[in-house]
Amino acid sequence: MTDKVLVYDLDLDQLIGLFGEWDEPKYRAAQIWHDLYKQLQNDPLDFSTLPKGLRNRLVRNVLFRSLSKEAESISRDHQTQKVLFNTKSGYKIETVLMQYERRRTLCISTQSGCGIGCVFCATGQMGFQQNLSSGEIIEQVIYFARQLADHDDRLTNIVVMGMGEPFQNYDATMAAMDTLNHPEGFNFGARRITISTVGLTPMIERFTKEKRQINLAVSLHAATNDLRDELVPINRQYPLENLIEVCQEYVSHTGRRITFEWAMIEGVNDDLAQAHSLADRIENFLCHVNLIPLNPTQGFLESASSMSKVTSFQNYLHSRGISCTTRTRRGIEIDAGCGQLATK
Repeated sequence: MTDKVLVYDLDLDQLIGLFGEWDEPKYRAAQIWHDLYKQLQNDPLDFSTLPKGLRNRLVRNVLFRSLSKEAESISRDHQTQKVLFNTKSGYKIETVLMQYERRRTLCISTQSGCGIGCVFCATGQMGFQQNLSSGEIIEQVIYFARQLADHDDRLTNIVVMGMGEPFQNYDATMAAMDTLNHPEGFNFGARRITISTVGLTPMIERFTKEKRQINLAVSLHAATNDLRDELVPINRQYPLENLIEVCQEYVSHTGRRITFEWAMIEGVNDDLAQAHSLADRIENFLCHVNLIPLNPTQGFLESASSMSKVTSFQNYLHSRGISCTTRTRRGIEIDAGCGQLATK
């Protein structure tokens, strides 16, 4: 543990405030901001634009690394990389980089573990351990951005779909997104970021009022309350009628398309009755359905739907005029797929 402030926990105004306390000019904070987010430096002794005395003061008072890599896994096709990090408070998180022909997508975590308890999710099977700070969320991005930069490459997309429920750690998550989006900093476009929530309706309402440009995805997985109560227990608190209503409000107030995520589970939620119920609920507003064949976890014994079931489900939604695709599976053999992240 350390009482040093993590530099990534400070937004630009807070960094300026810290330098004001040190009787340093504002432009020094801007120089550090540039070195952190443009140059991707994380050792203050390398900040050549700063005088030596200030660099030494930063070393004594500010933490520039809070995550330490404990383990790394690479998929057989070398397209997926998963890193297990230790946080400064002793908890663990996993972060996944997925490489496609034209995209480099990073899946980041906002919590260690998760308290939502979706029965098919390995993170939910862990239970909740700790919220991450905004800086710990940011640092995952910087770690992989630096790694890609070493190969003259860069991130193209960020999905906040790793460990945890982002909307249960709303303030830290949004502070991290604001810093990553800052035009004078990392300058990562908001429309290249997607946040996934299991459907905490009060937080979706807050997100809607803020009119952010970040994409929103909702993990639905069932179109009837009885089934969703079993798969996603928080549905008992925020049932489908309320959830779909706030999703409609999101679309109407922002003009943005919303994505619904659906883990396809053989014999559980993959029949045409569920597809019909889903279409009845969502066919009248701007949305997209992302079908995700279930990924295996130790705590859930069901299997992924057959491709014929997935295709039938998708074709039915298409027949109702609903945009729908099936997610390409990545990194399953290293437990890097959707719903598989869990510290070991």
